Amino acid sequence: MKPTQAVGIAVLALAALFGLTWLFQGNDFFLYQYFAPQYANVQRKVFENTAPFNQGMAQDLRRMQEEYIAADADHKAAIGSLILHNYANYDTTRLPPDLRDFYNQVKQDQGLASSLR
Repeated sequence: MKPTQAVGIAVLALAALFGLTWLFQGNDFFLYQYFAPQYANVQRKVFENTAPFNQGMAQDLRRMQEEYIAADADHKAAIGSLILHNYANYDTTRLPPDLRDFYNQVKQDQGLASSLR
């Protein structure tokens, strides 16, 4: 075997080794890129359906309700805006009825306040 043939075979073997490595490892990366966001969405949905998450959201809203009731008109607008922002993507049917009514009242008050401006 000539030295150039030996070098050619070594280069081809190295290229084949890199190709096999990419085939197994590279596809894992591409599969991860596709499935990782979907896996994260499933984890988020499971988390949003847990009791501690929903209890925490209710506790936060109850605390903000107390602040809202004690606030003057300017602060009520700011707290109401914060409440609407924090609960915009939250399923309010999971809240106790009194908090759900409070949230709907804040939505109504904020709608009136923005239409008067």
